[in-house]
Amino acid sequence: MDSSRLFRTSGTAIATAAMLISGCALGSASPRATAAARAYDAGDGRSSGFPGFESFGAGGAEGPEGAERPGGAFGSPGRMSDLDHGAGAGTGASPAAARHDSARTLAPLPAALPSALRRYYAQKLTWHSCGTSGFECATLKAPLDYDHPREADDLKLAVSRKKATGAGHAKRLGSLMVNPGGPGGSAVGYLQHYAGIGYPAAVRAHYDMVAMDPRGVAGSEPVTCLSDAEMDRYTEVDQTPDDATETAELVAAYTKFADGCAARAGKLLGHVSTIEAARDMDVLRAALDDDKLTYVGASYGTFLGATYAGLFPSRVGRLVLDGALDPSLGSEQINRDQTAGFQTAFASFAEDCTRRKDCPLGPSTDRAGDRLSEFFAKTDAAPLATGKSRKLTESLATTGVISAMYDEAAWGLLRNALKAAFAGDGAPLLKLSDAYYERDRHGSYQNLMYANAAVNCLDLPPAFRSPSEVREAVPAFRKASPVFGTALAWAALTCGYWSVPATGVPHRIPAAGAAPILVVGTTRDPATPYGWARSLASQLSSGRLLTYEGDGHTAYTRGSTCIDKAINTYLLTSTPPPAGQRCSN
Repeated sequence: MDSSRLFRTSGTAIATAAMLISGCALGSASPRATAAARAYDAGDGRSSGFPGFESFGAGGAEGPEGAERPGGAFGSPGRMSDLDHGAGAGTGASPAAARHDSARTLAPLPAALPSALRRYYAQKLTWHSCGTSGFECATLKAPLDYDHPREADDLKLAVSRKKATGAGHAKRLGSLMVNPGGPGGSAVGYLQHYAGIGYPAAVRAHYDMVAMDPRGVAGSEPVTCLSDAEMDRYTEVDQTPDDATETAELVAAYTKFADGCAARAGKLLGHVSTIEAARDMDVLRAALDDDKLTYVGASYGTFLGATYAGLFPSRVGRLVLDGALDPSLGSEQINRDQTAGFQTAFASFAEDCTRRKDCPLGPSTDRAGDRLSEFFAKTDAAPLATGKSRKLTESLATTGVISAMYDEAAWGLLRNALKAAFAGDGAPLLKLSDAYYERDRHGSYQNLMYANAAVNCLDLPPAFRSPSEVREAVPAFRKASPVFGTALAWAALTCGYWSVPATGVPHRIPAAGAAPILVVGTTRDPATPYGWARSLASQLSSGRLLTYEGDGHTAYTRGSTCIDKAINTYLLTSTPPPAGQRCSN
């Protein structure tokens, strides 16, 4: 998972956010564009945590010898080898080529509930009206440290639900928990602004729609690291250093970010791992009085859901993992795969753009990448004016372009933003970047990027620990993406300065004995390459892969009738789609 300031796996909202903030229109509204527009709360210019905000830039490399998470969650010892999985994961090669069998295995937790945890599992939620009409909210208590629970350290986690809408003829099937990804996306925001009102009516009729902000995120003890002004400066720092001075400035920025997280988050910073968040989900399942967990997770939410399945396979109900991550990969490999994924997405954008007379990248797909790289170089030398005190630096311009790669519905907006930028106006591209970072028009940031780094730096050891390691890796990243490779290699240095050692390592998740689990992959997904979905589906003993042949990040409720029908049928009847099913519409 990426803890850089660039990579989040975001589904429908990131690019659309800037469209709504700027007031620009994309022209005719395709079903996928319409779905994207529904997934954004335009009220104050903030995104609400839509499928699947992820930062993958600095998550972590292969774990050191002997490293193991506390609590004995992992089985056989081992570590990822130096085998290069990039081509396999990025291009949809066989799962065997996209992972390595020596990765550790996530073992189930003991079936017997420890006495020290019984009070958490026995708690009853007190619901009250909140947020959007029709939604209720409650607070769930969870231990800071599952191995050493202390009431004085208990966390208060934000939960929301919308009860099943069906009348007597619609049999209630229990709770459907949702998570939009990140790590750091607000599940409560996603529920109240999209899933609870935008998921298919038949699903909402049969399920209570439920969400919980994971520990460290939004309403659940949010991690913070910098002031808004400091975060502005952090996002502007040159991420393609040309000399020793610029390298030192980037290292100083990463160090200040890490130190700020340590100072402000305190001991919580060591307890925001995905394993702990998955254990919180089981406490919530019990508080909801559900025997099994039914769940839809997007992007990083797939890692959270797969982790739950690995820890509690006997409690798996119907799990949809959309835009899947491969837990067996180390952070450096994850970052290279994502870098290749964004290059693939850019190639699709360029092909579409160059067929249009007004394409700012010119008429040739062969030259489109060079044109964009030349533009980045110019903004590196002379940031663009935006009509405000902030200028469009190279790093902000890169983030703005990447934000539009998540959803083809934003390609028209990106064309217009690049056209304006090539003419000297950086404002539209800056708005795209701001939407990605969840910076509102008042200059305030939500905590998504802070939580993102906190979770990812804990889940995996750092991809790189020094500038020299980054320089050695740059050629491989540039091979993966001539356009974005250098910036994304340096973005992967973030966790190298983290104050809390990682507690996780790359691992496989078999979840032996679990009910059928539906894994969904999109063939040209920029943030979670299709090979990752194939690999996860092959790891899960009951995994079933559903493929969407298309562009964009995640597939459910984004305009594909075939995908939606297959997932809805699974959620309502427990019947997964046929093995090998592929959808193209």
